[in-house]
Amino acid sequence: MSPLSIPFSLAALRTASAGLRPPVAVALGAEGIAAGVAAPLQLATASLPQGALVPGLGESNLRSAAEIASALRGALGRLEQRGRAATLVVPDATVRVFLLDFDTLPTRRDEILPILRFRLRKSVAFDVENAGISYQILSEGSTRLETPWKVLVALMPGPVREEYEALMRSVGLEPGVLLPQCLAALSPLDSQQAELILCHSPASLTLTIVSGSDILLYRTSELPEGAAAAEEIQRSVAVACAFFEDTLRSAPGRILYSGALPLAEFARIVEEIFPVVEPLQSPTSIPAATGMADHLQGLATAAAGALAGAG
Repeated sequence: MSPLSIPFSLAALRTASAGLRPPVAVALGAEGIAAGVAAPLQLATASLPQGALVPGLGESNLRSAAEIASALRGALGRLEQRGRAATLVVPDATVRVFLLDFDTLPTRRDEILPILRFRLRKSVAFDVENAGISYQILSEGSTRLETPWKVLVALMPGPVREEYEALMRSVGLEPGVLLPQCLAALSPLDSQQAELILCHSPASLTLTIVSGSDILLYRTSELPEGAAAAEEIQRSVAVACAFFEDTLRSAPGRILYSGALPLAEFARIVEEIFPVVEPLQSPTSIPAATGMADHLQGLATAAAGALAGAG
């Protein structure tokens, strides 16, 4: 099993992009697959039948593994593939991300990890001890100033991670870096202002607030099926806007969006709550966006983001 390697802060994401990421990326979701290679950036996509991939924390996600592998091979076959090492972009619904405060922390990684696992033991409904875990120290605390350590932590259930990694190996790729879809999509973001970012998939909605190179909020919620999904999106956006204003003392200027719904359709859902919705990445910056199925745009954005700066 490869180590879980997830750089979290925008600064860490950009550093990880500076020629250190694998030149191949694969983004997997319930809606399909987006595969890409860097230098020059190329993307290929493939749809999946409904129910072939059901992202989540508990049961098996890959319900039709052979069919998914076949679709992935087809997408990779349309690319100039370079090497076996790849960034694996997993659905947000398979990872839990937490912002934690601590009065103090040790300096050694092998001493920090047990503390994080202990702290999160009652926060998730899966085995924390055998879960993949990665963390990013966003800010160091000070006893003199009475400021806490701020840490961003991600957990992924061990069996779920193994399932996705096995799929990659079955098509001849070795997963070297793991990224949740929303973090992959926002990794190229270079904004000097605070931003509210929404990443949508058929299974989940992730809301992120970033300010400079800091992440102030990262929250993933599962979406119900049918008309209730729109109501949950509206409720989540209203809560995120209120959090943004309370934290930063100003309203967000826009929502940056990436996801399985077309931008115009998502904007209609949230227009009464917040009317300004823009794409997280410009469609012109994503090769093969023209003619690509609308429901695969979010995965294509994530795959392109995972390749930002890769050599």
